[in-house]
Amino acid sequence: MLHTLLVGLGRSGRELHLPVLRRLRQDAGTGFGNAAPHALFAAATPLGYDLIPLPEGQSVPGLTTVPTLAEARARLDPKTTVIHLCTPPGQRAEVLRDLAELGFSQFLVEKPLGVDSEAVAETRAVRDAYGLRLAVVAPWLHSTLTDRLRRTVRSGRLGELRRITVHQRKPRLRRSLSTPSHPTAFDVELPHSVGVALRLAGGGKITEATWTDATSGDRVVPRMGTAALTLAHDEGATTRIVTDLVSPVRERSIVLDFDAGQAVGHYPISGDDNYAQLRVTPIGLPEEHEVFQDDALDACLLRAYRGFAEHADFTSDFELQAQVVELLESAKQHAAAAEPVTANAVTASAVTASADTAERAVDERRAEAGEQVTSTKNGSIHVG
Repeated sequence: MLHTLLVGLGRSGRELHLPVLRRLRQDAGTGFGNAAPHALFAAATPLGYDLIPLPEGQSVPGLTTVPTLAEARARLDPKTTVIHLCTPPGQRAEVLRDLAELGFSQFLVEKPLGVDSEAVAETRAVRDAYGLRLAVVAPWLHSTLTDRLRRTVRSGRLGELRRITVHQRKPRLRRSLSTPSHPTAFDVELPHSVGVALRLAGGGKITEATWTDATSGDRVVPRMGTAALTLAHDEGATTRIVTDLVSPVRERSIVLDFDAGQAVGHYPISGDDNYAQLRVTPIGLPEEHEVFQDDALDACLLRAYRGFAEHADFTSDFELQAQVVELLESAKQHAAAAEPVTANAVTASAVTASADTAERAVDERRAEAGEQVTSTKNGSIHVG
């Protein structure tokens, strides 16, 4: 049975991973295969560690927090422990190395895999140097909706896939104004949808991209308002993805246009309702409409734990996510180049600078907490 250590107790660790782990540990096995998921998990309460210690007297329900990674190591056997690495993407390689030095080798890494290709290369180097097994959190790739869309594409019953259109809208202004956890809007929702586009239509290259700032009165968060990209796939299809992080409404929709019909899907928009919908309309035939449960994050984490238990190879998944980061990096470069040349124009180098700003904010809070802080600095894509 596998133990759990959550590293990073922000929103993804505390509000996403932990509730899913609680459900999986209690699940009798229905909905995810024949083997009972709870048989994968050790009975002990998961441990948690954050770079910024919790205020004295504060706790996280369902989690035992430890003040240092060394103490976590003293309580856990690395061979039977899965690390959920939920730190900001700019810090992944550094923390990964620290954990590897303590003997841990099985990691479930939050998306995106890195803020740029350099960060991914650093993570890959640490993985290879210590012989680590890294799975990446990619819920949309484990979604029931994505699976049904992929089967529709492969069946050929609607003809050739010509275009994919994705809209990802969510009200996120408060978080963007208060927490510098993401350098651009490309780093929030698009790691999900770009991966799906690659899975459905194969590799390709970015041909166009734009972004806007998030604003509230005189407050501005650069590049965190909207983001859009166009991806030309090598096999002929085109993907257009638009995300709006200052939208007043929520939407996660995907439209696949074929020669002989259309498929329209809606992913669940939050944990409040786990139902997805799919409408398939062949030209000249009646529409087919399905509504079904789609617990994508549950399926993603469960697959990872089963993979660790069965010593599965996660290399192909890692490389797909590396390709996602490379495409998003290209999109950022296109977006920066498309901006008007003004005194306030953002250059491509500012993308990296924004990530550094987020890291400095974390370092400052760590220093305030009394910790020793060491500063570290941290195209065409083909799907294999």
